Amino acid sequence: MVDLATIERRASHIKLLLLDCDGVLTDGRLWLLQDGDEHKAFNTKDGLGLELLRRAGLRAGVITGRTSTALARRAQELGIEFLRQGNEQKIAAFEEVLRSAGVEEDEVAFVGDDLSDIPLMRRSEFAVAVADAVAETRAAAHYVTQAKGGRGAVREVIEIILKSQGRWNDLVEDYLK
Repeated sequence: MVDLATIERRASHIKLLLLDCDGVLTDGRLWLLQDGDEHKAFNTKDGLGLELLRRAGLRAGVITGRTSTALARRAQELGIEFLRQGNEQKIAAFEEVLRSAGVEEDEVAFVGDDLSDIPLMRRSEFAVAVADAVAETRAAAHYVTQAKGGRGAVREVIEIILKSQGRWNDLVEDYLK
């Protein structure tokens, strides 16, 4: 892990925030239903953070190995522009999202929790692991959140990005009027 000044420098360049889903946007637990779908629980603080990110003019996406209608619905509600589900090999989806978004790797933050996220973290300017990520993923991160996955970790990362870009105070001020 690196010092605060380096974290802020890395975060100040970010235009696109990419996330894993299970273990990052959720706490990693799945409720499998008889119809083949699944339930997931999402954190409302993460949701508001993603809305603030979008209001600041930054973009967000999710790259995940599983496929879930719950995630598709949540992504639509939050205006998550890039949603790539069912990608066991995440690198191809990562490269495709970057092309679609018109950004370079040095403009991307990626938040992960498990081994399959490490290759994307290594290619991102700002690599983040949630507090309860596996040891190897935490070791690959520039920053490890205080919050666990599904418990405000995404919001924590968004605040770091927006504060490092000088956008946080104006966005908060809109809520205090």
